[in-house]
Amino acid sequence: MKHLLIILYTLSIQALFSQETTLSAAYKKETIEKLALLIQDFYIYPDVAKKTSEHLFKQYQAGHFEQCKDNETFASVLTEVVQSVNKDKHMRIMTNAPYIAPKNTLEAKAGHRMGQINNYRNINHGFKELKILEGNVAYLDLRMFAPMDRAKEIADSYMKLLSLSDAVIIDLSQNGGGNPSMVQYLCSHFFDKKLHLNSLYYREGDRTEEFWTLEEVAGKKLIDIPLFVVIGEETFSGAEEFAYNMQTQKRATLIGQTSAGAANPGGTRGINEDLAVFIPTGRAINPITNTSWEGVGVKPEIHTKKEETLEQAHILAQKAADVLRKNKLEKYIQLQQNLYQQLEHYKQGESEIKISTSIKNLVDSGLFGEWDINTLGYQYMMELKKPEIGLCILKSNTIHFPKSPNVFNNYGEALKKNGDLTAALESYQKALEIAIENKDKNLTYYKETLQNIKNELNKEK
Repeated sequence: MKHLLIILYTLSIQALFSQETTLSAAYKKETIEKLALLIQDFYIYPDVAKKTSEHLFKQYQAGHFEQCKDNETFASVLTEVVQSVNKDKHMRIMTNAPYIAPKNTLEAKAGHRMGQINNYRNINHGFKELKILEGNVAYLDLRMFAPMDRAKEIADSYMKLLSLSDAVIIDLSQNGGGNPSMVQYLCSHFFDKKLHLNSLYYREGDRTEEFWTLEEVAGKKLIDIPLFVVIGEETFSGAEEFAYNMQTQKRATLIGQTSAGAANPGGTRGINEDLAVFIPTGRAINPITNTSWEGVGVKPEIHTKKEETLEQAHILAQKAADVLRKNKLEKYIQLQQNLYQQLEHYKQGESEIKISTSIKNLVDSGLFGEWDINTLGYQYMMELKKPEIGLCILKSNTIHFPKSPNVFNNYGEALKKNGDLTAALESYQKALEIAIENKDKNLTYYKETLQNIKNELNKEK
């Protein structure tokens, strides 16, 4: 009798489970009707939406969904059916996780928030790995384009590290896309001009949102650094946009395999308590091609086998880095020659602007800095015994680096050595003002040098 009760109990549980997981014909019909309505109301292409809806009903009437015994299978088959018509990889039907009301306790809330924080930290907002390869080639494995409000500071840190390299590889082969504003921001690091990158047209509201390169980023722009973008079959959506932007603007070399081909942005909408659908409500429009990568993918200039892609990208990047270094050296020599020619033919009252311009060209090239100017100025003052040229050089340092207390202090020292104590006082005073503003660690030193020159002037009186 006991065994019989156990068997009956087991059979009743199985029957109950079967009832819960077997989807009724009415449920499927109602789901398809709601899905078709959502697609027709919101999908970016109304004509394709109509065809997709008609095909859904035909497949239902033909019994195509009878195989679906649970929502997971139903969602998968629905996705296959709609994509067979619209070919839109963004449109997919998903199951909803069951809602569990959170416990209204401090411990539960803290645990939930800590889980969010740890998740953000674990994925590092998509910045998976950065390393410097042989030949001073920077390699960045970027897995997503996170929202700007969460990830801008991290993006700035990584881009600053990239700026120290002679060539950059950005690996988007496992990047599923993300936020358009982060795509725009990272793209902006590689252009010095304002350029129209992409537009997103939305059916709802008949509106278009344009994305242009930003004139300013937090750090240094990488306008001359050779760029290689790795893509593959898993490169999706926003990652494809980054690659397509760079390709159409001829800013990067794409290497790898053709990407997924998902260009249309959109959002998730509920079908019922158990299912939801992502519906593309917009489409990308590139200003150069007047189209997008939707359905066709982004095609790399250099096609490779998946297992050979990174090695080939590194070889190409090394060669490009060698060319960059050679060009920089040649440019540096030429700019140096121009400067020394101006110094050699120095005429007081005539050459100052030309010398300052030549120095500015070196500074703008990134090949000459505050310390270099200072060293050159003291060389002319002390070693070559040409104080008028030395002063001219040191004065230009205050023009090109006006936020540095050190350059004004050095210029003041040079003026003092040259006997112009009044002008030296003004320069020392400026150095102290900047040091106070910058909260400079050498603030005491600047105060002392200023006081010393004041004491000397008082003695002369």
